Formats: sequence, C-alpha cells, structure tokens
Amino acid sequence: QVQLVESGGGLVQAGGSLRLSCAASGRIRSINNMGWYRQAPGKQRELVAVISSGGRINYADSVKGRFTISRDTAKNTVSLQMNSLKPEDTAVYYCNADARTTYSIGYSAYWGQGTQVTVSS
Repeated sequence: QVQLVESGGGLVQAGGSLRLSCAASGRIRSINNMGWYRQAPGKQRELVAVISSGGRINYADSVKGRFTISRDTAKNTVSLQMNSLKPEDTAVYYCNADARTTYSIGYSAYWGQGTQVTVSS
C-alpha cells in the first residue's frame, strides 16, 4: 500500500499565504501524477493542481497565478504554495498520487487524509 501524509493547513486571513506538503511512503515502485484536490462543504471534490512525473502541470482556473505546485520526484513529495488566498479557497485539501507498488502491475489512485484550509475575510 501507499500512504500519503499531508501537512501545512491552517487558518489565514484573506490575502495571506500557506504552504501544503505531502509525502508518499510505502512499497512504491513509481508515481505518475501527484496533485492536490479540495472539497468545500456541500460541494464536490475538485482538482486544484496536478504535476506529472515529467513535470507537466495543470491548474484549476480559479487558482492560476496564485498557487504553485512543485514536486520532488526522488523523495516522493509534492507541495502547494498558496498565495493571495481568498475566502472561497476554504476547503479540505487532499493530496493525491497515482502510484504503482512493488506488487502491482498498474497504477492506482491514493489519497491523503486531508488538511483543513480556512481563509477568513
């Protein structure tokens, strides 16, 4: 199995910054995409940003220019730098990884436990 552990959430005022980090561990053979999703109360989980093993990045339109995703492929970690935060960014943020383990053939999606980000106005 693969475990994803997130850190860095919290409470911040509008306009402030937070940095989320996620570390993947376990019997990992390789990881394809790593990314961040978020889910606000009463809403569906949505993609925030994703980065491939080759460094290709996609952002949700709502965070472009404010959030930056980065990855350390050797350490199996992914980070999300969030600047100019807005109250509508308030949500539980989940780390996601498409990983192949040492005993699996294909890739499966793994999720972290989630970390709360609250932006006050």
